[in-house]
Formats: sequence, structure tokens, C-alpha cells
Amino acid sequence: MSAEPYDIVALGDAIVDVLARRDDAFLAACGVEKGTMRLLADADAAALARAMQDSGTVDEIPGGSAANTLAGVAAQGARARFIGQTGADRLGTVFAQHMDALRIDFDTPPVAEAPTGRCFILISPDAQRTMQTAPGASHLLTRDALDEDAIRSARILFLEGYLWGPDTPRGAMVRAIEIARRETRTVAFTLSDSIVIPGRRDSLARLVADGGVDILFANEYEACLMAGVPDAETAIAALAAQVPTLVVTKGAEGALAIAGGERVEIAAAPVDTVIDTTGAGDQFAAGFLAAHARGGDIAQCLHGGAEAAAAVIAHVGARPLMTEKGNG
Repeated sequence: MSAEPYDIVALGDAIVDVLARRDDAFLAACGVEKGTMRLLADADAAALARAMQDSGTVDEIPGGSAANTLAGVAAQGARARFIGQTGADRLGTVFAQHMDALRIDFDTPPVAEAPTGRCFILISPDAQRTMQTAPGASHLLTRDALDEDAIRSARILFLEGYLWGPDTPRGAMVRAIEIARRETRTVAFTLSDSIVIPGRRDSLARLVADGGVDILFANEYEACLMAGVPDAETAIAALAAQVPTLVVTKGAEGALAIAGGERVEIAAAPVDTVIDTTGAGDQFAAGFLAAHARGGDIAQCLHGGAEAAAAVIAHVGARPLMTEKGNG
């Protein structure tokens, strides 16, 4: 590891996105509910993979929520390191090669016990995303796989909610938070998706209540689930009282942040045509965190997030364009 400190070190799912444009009839034939995100058993994942391959063009693009965010911060020149678990297989190699091409340090050793995780992303004609995930090896991340020196050096430790559920990777995340806290580093946490919260709300609430998070990212629905109330403003007020900085995205209506009692709201950045909403939240976090690492104030961070989100929804895929070596 380089002695130079990182701007951001992230822990997250090491996933390869399998993307395809399919209509509503295909979703129905596969028994997939449009607009949802759910976990797949291995047999269901294999069946969906076959159906996608047999019905048209499929793209394989390394993804994962935190990894996508790092692609965004690296595109803005920040030094980034990713810690996540892949399998010892072709997709694991693909994932590692892409991280290197994006100038993101990644060297977590692969494991042989499980395949590299896959997220099947079906993009409807109306740009709606439907995500079906087989986590595979990504949920085998252990405390022993952590690069503790990198975490100590980083200005920001960024954690994704998808990885918070299983006991093994949750233990790794708790250990990473302990290391960052000891060094007084900033800990940022994204709830990632509404599917993350049911069944995990109590442990997430304890993490927040115990001061484990400095910056919490959520959309309005996730905030309501997390706070346990149906009204967004009530949820925002409850969460803002528990974390130093709360960031809430509101889709086409923009975003807000509350820090130190100050509330800042911004409009969404303009987009000519929405092509694919995949990765909007991940890239909002990227723009926000990149600006934060540069010392930006809350308004600057929000605008950075809005601009990054607007850029990614204007093309297919969850990561910025033109970020590989030689093209950035």
C-alpha cells in the first residue's frame, strides 16, 4: 500500500452487473416484479441468467453500490481504495481488472468457496431499473480481509447498506468503523436501498445511535423506513437529530442535507433525457463525498452530488463515462 493517504476507502459488495434492456413482458415471463430489488438463490440466478442470454444482448459491467461510488470519486481525481470479496473465477478477474482501469486500488484476495456476486439489472423502456442480486462471494468478506492501514489513512470510510445484513461482512464493517473512529476519520454510510432496512433496522439504529456514522445517505422512502414513520419530514427530523450530517435525496425534486442544525436544499441538476436511473444514488454519494474530501461546504457537496447523479442517468450504466486509464 502507498504511504500517501487515501481520500476514501470503501467496503462493499464486489458485484458484476449483468445489464439488459427488456420489456415488461420479459419481466412477467421471468416472474420478476418491475422496479423491485430482491436477493436470488443460486438456482434462480442461473435461470434468470439463461433467460437473459437467450433473449438478446447482455452486458457484464463490474458494479456494487460502494464500488460504483468509488468509480465516481476516482473520476474526480480522488484517491480511492476498495475492500470487497470476489470469487476465484472469471467474473472476479473482470471485477479486479476494471477497478485497476479506473485507478481504484483493490487487492482483496479472492476466495474459492463461492462465485463472484452478480446483480441482474433489467432496464425497461421507461428507464425503470429492476435489480435481482445473487451476492455469492461478496457476503464472505471477513475482518481478516481488511486493509487496516488503508482505513487508518483515509479521510473518509464509506460503507454500503447492502453489506450490513449477513453477520460475517457486518463484523468486518464494525471492525472498520472501530479503526476509523480511533483515528477520528469520517464515517459515511449509505442505506443503499429500501430492501436493506427491513430485518436490519434495529442494528442500523444502534449503529447510528451509538455515534458510528458521521454522514448518513438515504432517499425519502429509506428515511421513513429507518425512522419507522410514514411522513418524510418527520423521518428527516428524527434522523437529523442522531447524525452529524444527514443527506436525503428526493429524485427529480433534488436533495437536502442537515448538518449542525443547518438545513440546505437544492434542486436536481438538469438532464436533457433520462436514459437509465441505475446508479443515481451511488453517483450522488460520489459527487457529495468527492466535494467533502476537498473541503467543500454542505451546499457545494450537495451540488456535486446532484451533478454526478444527473450525468449518470443520461447514459446506460451505474458509473461515469470516460473514467478508465488514458480516458479520464
